[in-house]
Amino acid sequence: MPQQRTLKNSICAGGVGIHTGQKVYLTLRPAAPDTGIVFRRIDLDEPVCIPARSEYVVDTRLSTTIGVNIPEHGDVRVSTVEHLMSAAAGLGIDNMYVDINAPEVPIMDGSSAPFVFLFQSAGLEDQKAHKQFLRIKEEIKVEDGDKWAVFRPFNGFRVKAAIDFNHPVVKECPQESQFDFSCIAYIKEVSRSRTFGFKKDYESLRAQNLALGGNLDNAIVFDDYRVLNEDGLRYKDEVVKHKILDVIGDMYLLGYMVLGEYEANKPGHYLNKLLRDALLEMSEAWERISWDEEEEALPIGLAPAWAK
Repeated sequence: MPQQRTLKNSICAGGVGIHTGQKVYLTLRPAAPDTGIVFRRIDLDEPVCIPARSEYVVDTRLSTTIGVNIPEHGDVRVSTVEHLMSAAAGLGIDNMYVDINAPEVPIMDGSSAPFVFLFQSAGLEDQKAHKQFLRIKEEIKVEDGDKWAVFRPFNGFRVKAAIDFNHPVVKECPQESQFDFSCIAYIKEVSRSRTFGFKKDYESLRAQNLALGGNLDNAIVFDDYRVLNEDGLRYKDEVVKHKILDVIGDMYLLGYMVLGEYEANKPGHYLNKLLRDALLEMSEAWERISWDEEEEALPIGLAPAWAK
């Protein structure tokens, strides 16, 4: 019977925001059962809490941003939450406070692996409350031009993604990938995949005050013909694998691990928001469940993540 999970100890880290270029410090802290994951902007006169939930998503340009409007502060936001959320999903963390002193989560190396390391270093602790899941009962599909995403019933959590980038290197790499969730598989196969971008887009992004902190240490960068990073790609399918990493983080904003199959063509943060919104509007298409007794009743792939 999987229990809810939090951190054993608090742990601190620092880094740079990939879009703001600001130095960022955060502290990850344990939280009580049923708290969820809550970001706390501690750089303000009084800390402002922003739950990591779909209804608090306020922007999806190049990253996922959550926020609230506080009369004395106006719009209070935290952007680029998807990699931290993906790592939390990967390690089965239900409850945690993320104290942060800036409006953007540090990009670290561009993947979720540094957050996995932080969580493992802090230690994980099961709590005296049953973990809950969101089970897909009916197919739900959204479209945005030639992009689409769908949830289907499935006894586990599976992510399928396809991309289509007209670039010499990417075209030679697998542009489709499928991932059946388990904690071990997430750490080995997904967590090290980095965010990516194209050198030709850099100046236009900077003009929009985006990618101000981006560099070869925290992103894969392609020029017109090659990968500029000296170490190349970590996985042959790293580009599409990073899309899967983002999907896992974006969908954890539903507040629970999904039991179902996600499939998308050209997935992105906006498309993921459309699918989450459609799901939440169709209350008959899903249900919230937990397992009280038999571990063998757990869906395929989930037992290894939370059995210990």
